[in-house]
Amino acid sequence: MRYIVGYTPNDRGADAVALATAMARAQDAHLDLVYVLDKGAPHLPGGRAKAEEQAVLTTQREGLKLVPEELSVEFHVREADSFAAGLIDAAVEYQAGLIVVGAASSGLFKRHTVGSVANALLHASPVPVALAPRGYRRTEPITRLTLAVGMRAGAEAAIDIAIESAMRRSVPLRLVSLVELDAEGDSGEVVNAAHIHANTVLTEAAHRLPEGHKVSVEVAHGRTIEECIDDLEWDDGEVMIVGSSRLAERNKLFIGSTANKVLRALPVPMLVIPREYQRVDSHPEHAARHQA
Repeated sequence: MRYIVGYTPNDRGADAVALATAMARAQDAHLDLVYVLDKGAPHLPGGRAKAEEQAVLTTQREGLKLVPEELSVEFHVREADSFAAGLIDAAVEYQAGLIVVGAASSGLFKRHTVGSVANALLHASPVPVALAPRGYRRTEPITRLTLAVGMRAGAEAAIDIAIESAMRRSVPLRLVSLVELDAEGDSGEVVNAAHIHANTVLTEAAHRLPEGHKVSVEVAHGRTIEECIDDLEWDDGEVMIVGSSRLAERNKLFIGSTANKVLRALPVPMLVIPREYQRVDSHPEHAARHQA
């Protein structure tokens, strides 16, 4: 299993490496730190080119230093038209199961701000994308997965990934339904529908997980999505999983308006799964290597 980590020599890059480390531990996962250079930038002659080369070597040394010794890691320098394009190309070439990036450099501490790179990835990536909130530095293995189940049927790819990941990592799985009362009609009917759907997914998950595996369900409601998020308790080692919008192309990411509100309020990392995502592997017997 390989994770593509969008690395830049700043806090955003350190956030991405920390999240990738937390997700890779106990997974025998290989990290590919990818540093993307602008394909259209002019090549500098003489001494300035030497200075650029030295800067890349310094970036490589600093990036690799962030990864614990027990994890397998490589550093790659790629040229591309954009940072997001370079990461997607690397994910396709290395048959990676995940792209990990940090939030934009602006924004509140431990909150997400969707910058241009994350936005481009969420519109074009064929593989799941993990977003680290600003200031994320936790590198211990994740302790719980939370899946946003919504109020309607669908998002089977996200449900599958959540169940498989929780089982493989031996961590609890929490299912949550967020009900934004101000955006809905009859609040009582909406909350009841949310409970019914969440419990339907809970029954499915319980049947698919090993006996005794901890799985729970919660319905959070408030006037806004932000109130719903604040109403829930979050572990420091938690990751939230959401499916991409129904408007997204097949196997491409595009988060809808609700998921975008969740992202901006969320205090933990978010993992976005492409609609109808299926792992692609040239060696079917090794398909599990490419799980998120």
